[in-house]
Amino acid sequence: MNPFTDSSAINQWGLFILRLGIGVVFLLHGYSKRKFWAMQPSEQLPAPMLSILRLLSVAEPLAGVAMVAGFLTWWAALGIAIIMGGAIRLKGFKMHKKFTDPDGWGYDFILLVASLMFMGSGPLTVERFF
Repeated sequence: MNPFTDSSAINQWGLFILRLGIGVVFLLHGYSKRKFWAMQPSEQLPAPMLSILRLLSVAEPLAGVAMVAGFLTWWAALGIAIIMGGAIRLKGFKMHKKFTDPDGWGYDFILLVASLMFMGSGPLTVERFF
């Protein structure tokens, strides 16, 4: 079986690469949020928002590691979808950003849709061996 001509193998490798990409994005984005643990609530960053950002500083890297490892991918994908749904809600409805704005919610939408592809983990995961 040639992995370059077998469409099933190509699809599996494509999903594997996409899963790794999503995992790395969430690992790095979550890691960058660790600075919020040293901050105090302020007028620009009220306590409820700071608490959410602190929660995300833990949840995003965990989801990223799970996606990269291919372990608990269904749960990681669900968590990512919920996070991205919240980001879209914040940017689109509260901040009134447009989909195509430079800091709009288009990127968040792409990550939401991509994460939904992993509600089934696929064959190239650690889960397959359990």
